[in-house]
Amino acid sequence: MRRLVLFMITACCMLASCVQEPFDDTPRGNMEALWKYMDEHYCFFDYKAEEYGLDWNEVHDRYFTPSLDTLGQERLFDLMCKMLSELRDGHVNLYSVYDVGRYWKWQEDYPENFYGHIQANYLGTDYKIGGGMYYTILDGDIGYIYYPNFSATVSDGYMNRIFSYFKKCHGIIFDVRGNGGGVVTNIDEIISHFINEPLLCGYLCHKTGPGHSDFSELEERWIEPSSGTRWLRHVAVLTNRGCFSATNTFVSDIKLLPQVKVFGDTTGGGGGLPMSAELPCGWSVRYSSSPMLDIDKKHIEFGVAPDVEVSITDADFQRGTDTIIEEAKKWLDTFRIEQ
Repeated sequence: MRRLVLFMITACCMLASCVQEPFDDTPRGNMEALWKYMDEHYCFFDYKAEEYGLDWNEVHDRYFTPSLDTLGQERLFDLMCKMLSELRDGHVNLYSVYDVGRYWKWQEDYPENFYGHIQANYLGTDYKIGGGMYYTILDGDIGYIYYPNFSATVSDGYMNRIFSYFKKCHGIIFDVRGNGGGVVTNIDEIISHFINEPLLCGYLCHKTGPGHSDFSELEERWIEPSSGTRWLRHVAVLTNRGCFSATNTFVSDIKLLPQVKVFGDTTGGGGGLPMSAELPCGWSVRYSSSPMLDIDKKHIEFGVAPDVEVSITDADFQRGTDTIIEEAKKWLDTFRIEQ
């Protein structure tokens, strides 16, 4: 049932609604529609006021100048995008027929910490593929899984096959660097194979009114164990700032497991389930509607810190070595099983 509820939430997030109040299809009317709709539906105003002093009313006063009425479509679009960037939210986008407004500083202002040509030195060319996961066995009998997209299908069958392939391994590296998110139900499917009992992994709530503090009571998020193969040996999860949205939640959840340690950089964030609405001019806005919180009832909107902070060094980059993979291997080697 819990997976069904989460699936329904995901489906709802794909639906668009229309701005209900009558606003004129003019530059000022569309700008007012956008500001007002976000004011009543966006879910992080209180949190971001605490974090960096966001004042949405002040934003209104700053952007609604007399010259607003004279703007053409492209200049209006750019101004709307600039206003939305005040939210510092990668889940907030403005869509028109000619452009997509986005906020990417959550990733752009940080080290990449993942390079395909270096990863190829580990993954090789004869790796296996199952359920969107690329996997192989590294030297030292360490399993390596690269999962680049949470929209890729995951199932018991895929996970059972991967773990069977890794049966001689004493540990797994699960690499989600650069994974920008996708389907939230895949979080449950994957983590269910790493637990033996139900896991309380966090909380979720929903907007219940137009006020910035109008929310439902927190709902518990649980993950049930899989009926298939389960991996209870040690797991190193690799992260960078490119881990966003569903990947951000996945890291927050799997980090709770005693056999898991996270290596790399703080994830990119994206702790709200997105929905969308249409403006009078036909453009649509996507926004965070329901906050997801961790086990301590803390927001994960601005990312999840690793257990071991490590970046790819310049020297290792020149050698074609992945510092983060190497640190994970060192940790897993301490649990080596004598064959």
